[in-house]
Amino acid sequence: MSFTKIRRIPTVAQTLTDMPVPRDCIAAKKVRDRQIVDALTGMSDRFAIIIGPCSAHDEDSVCEYIRRLATVNDRVKDRVVIIPRIYTNKPRTTGLGYKGMAHQPDPQKEPNIVEGLRAIRGMHIRALRET
Repeated sequence: MSFTKIRRIPTVAQTLTDMPVPRDCIAAKKVRDRQIVDALTGMSDRFAIIIGPCSAHDEDSVCEYIRRLATVNDRVKDRVVIIPRIYTNKPRTTGLGYKGMAHQPDPQKEPNIVEGLRAIRGMHIRALRET
């Protein structure tokens, strides 16, 4: 097996610089992270539920789903922490075929991992901002 270098994949640091978490979301993310840690470590009596789309590939649909989960979470927040799992890969797909958003952000176009990483980061930031 051999590989042909097509383009350099951005580093994590480059991605965080190019697409940072928006300032207006940082405080909310810290609170949410603390709630999740507390539920998972037993520091809170709340039950943690991890739920989400198995293969997220349509940003609008994913964000609508996450908004609906946020509404449910608001109703049960004293007992439960709902953790959205926005999974963007299809690990069981081998060979030819759509392997997920990371590899091919637009299923109708050629694979492009650089654009896929940007699309995933953008979708996660949008989901954070909208919920």
